[in-house]
Amino acid sequence: MIQEETKSKLWTKGFISIAACVFFIFSTFYVLLVSLPVFILDVRQGTAMEAGLTTTIMLISAIVTRPLAGRMIERFGSKIILLVGVIIFAAMAFLYLVPLSIPGLLVLRFLHGIGFGMVTTAGGAIVADVIPQHRRGEGMGYYVLAMNLGMVIGPFLGISILQNYGEVWLFSVASVLATGAFICSVMLWFTFSEERYVNSESISKKEDIIEKSALRISFIACFFAIVYAGILSFVSVYAIEIGLGSVSGLFFIVYAVILIITRPFTGRIFDRYGANVIVYPCIVFFAVGLFILSISETTVVFLLAAAFIGLGWGTLFPSFQTLAINGAPYHRAGAATATFLSVFDIGVGLGSALLGWVIATIGFETLYMTSAIYVLIGIGLYFGLISKPQAKVRENQQVSKAGLYDEKVQRID
Repeated sequence: MIQEETKSKLWTKGFISIAACVFFIFSTFYVLLVSLPVFILDVRQGTAMEAGLTTTIMLISAIVTRPLAGRMIERFGSKIILLVGVIIFAAMAFLYLVPLSIPGLLVLRFLHGIGFGMVTTAGGAIVADVIPQHRRGEGMGYYVLAMNLGMVIGPFLGISILQNYGEVWLFSVASVLATGAFICSVMLWFTFSEERYVNSESISKKEDIIEKSALRISFIACFFAIVYAGILSFVSVYAIEIGLGSVSGLFFIVYAVILIITRPFTGRIFDRYGANVIVYPCIVFFAVGLFILSISETTVVFLLAAAFIGLGWGTLFPSFQTLAINGAPYHRAGAATATFLSVFDIGVGLGSALLGWVIATIGFETLYMTSAIYVLIGIGLYFGLISKPQAKVRENQQVSKAGLYDEKVQRID
């Protein structure tokens, strides 16, 4: 009885440690993400291209690293890959305090991306281990919530510290946050007993670098990520354009508050009734939020858009990641996470590059209005790639069970 209760418990020391670890990782990541371009432009007098490269090169590094990290997890286990990744990530964070040329800073960003890719991949594998199977939707929701909180706190800290205290304090705070991630990873080492078995033969198979079962849901996440990039990269600029620059920082705070409020029951609904009950309404909420954003003229309407987008996309992302992990064999959770996040990041990268050109052509309002329609198209995409195949599998399983039952009846007769 006690053993079964332990297996069904969500808030274990291992789960809290990995959630806290990714919170510190994403806080560090976003502290630097929003502040480094400003630092290069205003302090180093660099070009806009150099400022943009600080984001792009780290993203490319993480995308390249994740599939390799997924294979290494199968050989060495997720705990060791997480610890090595956090050590690299934290060490690179401290190196920002060393005066570097802009090319040197770009090399540092590439190395930093290697650590980030390893940590995010191993973290997905570990969280799949520590969360009870029947509570995976709920647990993954809280895990992603920790990331989202880092995404909210990081930009706020980064811009505030750079503007008020300068780059030395900025990089010092980033180093402290990265140290927090290291402490949590060490705690995890002693509180989490890894059950995933290691498949040393898979390291030699080229096809194992990608988890094929996760490709369809990863493609859908990539489809939506293109639009999400338009929010992540440009919503603050849009707020300034419509005269709401003073409240632009509240957008992601409202986004995070909605996540905190809704996360307890959206995850449980996912676990109890399945993904479709969550995914279809949340696609609609996401589209509604984008539509409201496109017509925003007042603070109330602007923040209402944040609430709908938080409920919509903020729930879709952990649901998609849960589907990617659930659809893979148990020992392939690391590869599934790597596949999902790499394809998702490709969508964010494409969105950031393409939507900047689109905004210059059609403007912010039209972009967000069109994005709402684009998101609704995702309903058909999800139905065709996920819901319909799942329904077919269930139908075949029922036919198979019925056939076995008829065969048993015939044998009895």
